[in-house]
Amino acid sequence: MVRLHTVLGPVDIDLLDAEAPLTVANFLGYVRSGAYANSFIHRSMPGFVIQGGGYTWADAGGYAKVPAGPAVKNEFSSTRSNVRGTIAMAKVDKLPDSATTEWFFNLADNSSNLDRQNGGFTVFGRVTAPGMVVVDRIAALRVVDADPRYADALDNMPVMVMPTTAWRRENFVMIDKAAELPARESQTESDRVFNYIEALYPQYAAPASPSSATFDGYYYRYYAATNAYLGSKNGQLYYLVPALSPDIQPLGSMTEWLSAAQAAGY
Repeated sequence: MVRLHTVLGPVDIDLLDAEAPLTVANFLGYVRSGAYANSFIHRSMPGFVIQGGGYTWADAGGYAKVPAGPAVKNEFSSTRSNVRGTIAMAKVDKLPDSATTEWFFNLADNSSNLDRQNGGFTVFGRVTAPGMVVVDRIAALRVVDADPRYADALDNMPVMVMPTTAWRRENFVMIDKAAELPARESQTESDRVFNYIEALYPQYAAPASPSSATFDGYYYRYYAATNAYLGSKNGQLYYLVPALSPDIQPLGSMTEWLSAAQAAGY
């Protein structure tokens, strides 16, 4: 699973490495190299797709293309259709084997279109249920023509807020980083629940994916941006927000939370 740390919360992608091994390896290569750090969602077509992986932004230097490696062979299969909640590789028109850095999330069932053109667009992962909430939030943002110099590449770009003068980081739907989450079988049950809650409630557990630690029998994570804690102890889940109360509050049984996390893909 890969987590995109967006400005609106984490988008978690369950990768289909057995079904699309070349495409997943290509995507992970960019993730592991840090190529998607400080990138942004550059295309939004409501009811269709949102797209990223193509551009980075730095206030000092402006736009830059994500450096592309060799194109990956198309691995489209009708068993992995372009339906809502999937991620697929973008590519050059009339060149089926041209995918490199860019990808898109399907906002709807696009199989009748995207499965049938340009050799089919390769689906290589599925977004978890909480992640699709974030994707839909991005899709609901205002869309502008950000920079005519980039032809049609940035003419449907979603923005957080319109710039008053020059474009700056806070205007973009930024992806601060992309990172792999440990395989489910190698995680503790608590970490799986923590990852799920981070995706479900990004407004309370931010930034996502801090290191886990132990204290006084608790296994916990601390969220610096919200000054909040999530912890487990003796089969129960707890939270602590010192700004609201000095007392540790119960959230329910780990069994119930783990069941919900598993159902959501964690």
